[in-house]
Amino acid sequence: MWSEREAIEAGAICLIPGYITGYTDRGSLEMSGPSQKRALKNYRKRLSQRGMTRFEVLARRSDRELIRSVARALTEDDNKANDVREALQRIALKPTSKGGILAALRRSPMVGAELELHRAVVAGREVEL
Repeated sequence: MWSEREAIEAGAICLIPGYITGYTDRGSLEMSGPSQKRALKNYRKRLSQRGMTRFEVLARRSDRELIRSVARALTEDDNKANDVREALQRIALKPTSKGGILAALRRSPMVGAELELHRAVVAGREVEL
């Protein structure tokens, strides 16, 4: 027979309030054995061999199916996947061009207002230290 301390250390007694012996909800979060770990390792290895990777995306709940369908389309190696990829790149990865600020200034309503942008050069003031 175990002492209470030995039972706690062995995991036979759990001191969590509301704990029911033999029942844990942690089982759904943890892998139950080496076979599941091996299966996951093999699955990720197969994904890697296909040039795939797994990642998490944060988005609105209403966009869930849209994002999943786009991801599914991109996993294929066909013309549809290439079309989707090109469309997304055109939309999301617009190339930045040089002179963006200059172009914005040229579109300004102040163009042609003949503003005086020169100022006199002043030597500055003397400061005692």
